[in-house]
Amino acid sequence: MNRSERFYLIERLLGARRSTPRSVLLDELGVSWATLKRDLDYLRSRLNAPIVFDRALGGYRFDRQTSAPAFELPGLWFNASEAHALLTLHGLLAEIQPGLLSAHIEPLKLRLGAILASAGHTQDDVKNRIRMLTMAARHASPASFEVIAHAVLARRQLLISHYNRASDALVERTVSPQRLVYYRDNWYLDAWCHSRNAIRSFALDAIRAAQPVTEPALELEDSALDAELGSGYGIFSGAAVQWAQLKFSAGRARWVAQERWHKDQRSHWLESGEYLLELPYSDTRELLMDILRHGGEVEVLAPRALRQAVQAELERALTRYMKGAFKHPATPA
Repeated sequence: MNRSERFYLIERLLGARRSTPRSVLLDELGVSWATLKRDLDYLRSRLNAPIVFDRALGGYRFDRQTSAPAFELPGLWFNASEAHALLTLHGLLAEIQPGLLSAHIEPLKLRLGAILASAGHTQDDVKNRIRMLTMAARHASPASFEVIAHAVLARRQLLISHYNRASDALVERTVSPQRLVYYRDNWYLDAWCHSRNAIRSFALDAIRAAQPVTEPALELEDSALDAELGSGYGIFSGAAVQWAQLKFSAGRARWVAQERWHKDQRSHWLESGEYLLELPYSDTRELLMDILRHGGEVEVLAPRALRQAVQAELERALTRYMKGAFKHPATPA
């Protein structure tokens, strides 16, 4: 708890009762008597807080009879996670089209706006000065989303028409929807695929049509879903995992060491100043993209197949650039 947060808690504690014993302040604030004393002195001398110690009541209170200047705490700002949550909620609600929930959503939007403005800044100030940028977000059909979300909650099977980008083909699947997942600015459906007799994750933007089926959905335990979809790396998961060993350069390590790539990752610094990151994966697609974005600052040490896959992609990229250099020579300065 920082000092500004302590100031607000002191104000709330003193305002909630006739007097507040020192022991209560120390317990609630979790600080030493020396720190509490400094806080009280600062509130009195710098912020004109009319705080007095009432010996008769055995505690601290506000002196409501004082003629001192008005007391007002400075605006308290949100921490990083609170700001992220509020702005995300506000942004999501702003994108909702008029519908059955409009009457319920509008008051919630107004309430969120009031909270954003409660730190001494208007909500427009907050939205203009703090930006939430989404990257590579793909548009999902609102109609399909509603059908899918209803089936997830109603526990009914779905007949979906799914576009497979790898094969460039549209296929039909009967699935038992389990849960919706929002990952890297896109929505996914975790489901039991009756055609494959296996757990699959479908990108909602690739579902061209969804039709409810009367049969009840097959129920799967969360533990089974997590074992299949949560053990590997990213959205392309599976129960059978391998461990990737990635060695980052000393320069890039200063960034990567602060990142969380997987909940079960292992890492340590090397004597050379380089950084070794180990993480589980079951499908190379997403991991491959994340490795390649670091270019020559990372080397795959193991397993051999992943190392060869990265090498092959780098060679393909080099071949493309070499061919392009002859077709499109650089323009002289």
